[in-house]
Amino acid sequence: MTSEAHHSHDGPHAATHEHAGHQPPAATWAAAAAATLHCLTGCAIGEVLGMVIGTAAGLSNAATVVLSIALAFVFGYGLTMRGVLRAGVGFRTALKVALAADTVSIAVMELLDNAFVLAVPGAMDAGLTSALFWISLASSLIVAFLLTTPVNRWMIGRGKGHAVVHQYHHGH
Repeated sequence: MTSEAHHSHDGPHAATHEHAGHQPPAATWAAAAAATLHCLTGCAIGEVLGMVIGTAAGLSNAATVVLSIALAFVFGYGLTMRGVLRAGVGFRTALKVALAADTVSIAVMELLDNAFVLAVPGAMDAGLTSALFWISLASSLIVAFLLTTPVNRWMIGRGKGHAVVHQYHHGH
């Protein structure tokens, strides 16, 4: 790789951060919402898959919730790792970045959305063809997004959470 090619790759990154090096992104509501939405995507995939599998398999409510939470973490970390791996880092580094970036956000989100679904009378016992099942699940994800966004804003402002992923998102 020539020196010019290397500099052209750094161009957008250098323009974004000028003399500041690897500063975390500004802790704006937009940055927090974007981080939360990114996290919510992985969480929602795992959460919905867990609820569907648990309900379809006739698992107990507790087993269904545990499965949903486990899958939410797997898919949440997986989506973050996918982006970080694309930046050319090794698997272990990508895993460490994902754990640092998403653990608190996913944990808060899972606590909120599962508590919400558990609080809706009959939601956990509703079948997959029930509107109650899907409406409570969708509503729980909206509540989780709204209440986790301020947590992510606070963390980004301290260089924690999704801010640690920022350096791997050149050009995003």
